[in-house]
Amino acid sequence: MTLTKTILFPEIEKTIRTFNFESISTERKIVLQPLIDFIQTKASNQQEIRLNLICTHNSRRSHLSQVWAQTAAAHFNIKNVFCYSGGTEATALFPMAAKTLEQSGFKIKTIAAGTNPIYAIKYGENEHPIIGFSKTYDDDFNPKSEFAAIMTCSQADGGCPFIAGAEKRIPITFEDPKAFDNTPQQTEKYQERSLQIATEMFYVFSQIKS
Repeated sequence: MTLTKTILFPEIEKTIRTFNFESISTERKIVLQPLIDFIQTKASNQQEIRLNLICTHNSRRSHLSQVWAQTAAAHFNIKNVFCYSGGTEATALFPMAAKTLEQSGFKIKTIAAGTNPIYAIKYGENEHPIIGFSKTYDDDFNPKSEFAAIMTCSQADGGCPFIAGAEKRIPITFEDPKAFDNTPQQTEKYQERSLQIATEMFYVFSQIKS
């Protein structure tokens, strides 16, 4: 049986063509290896692959990581991958993070406004949207067991030593673009962080043998 390849939006495909795996250092590849191993084991055993990407506020890095990881799985045709995100506390998905994803070709619709808006984030016309909103990592929206907890910020990694239900805990931390909020470099720094996360997530899924 031939698996049909997911058709991503052309603007996202254009962004993907800029990714350079050679830009990932050897040290960083060592950091990414446990995630590759977790996904590979699940894929080899034909099990569902659940990733919960966790940061302090579930507002920036964890969402960027969730969206790019789900997109990478689709791009490389790795099936049964379900990506979630959460925080040690809930705030709101920061508008600049959503705007940065739009600039890379994602189609985003606000499906509920308010202090913690809910977004539908699509990477392909026929693909189920990713639902983006800020929540705690143990929110009912997220899995309760059989998942890997990916710690995307050092604050959450250090402040949250135990994640209930996680099969594996994997620290893959990123610098916070929040430091550049309301500065002339804001757009550039958010894009830089988003593309770093994207490149690393695509590298991870490129290593998976189906």
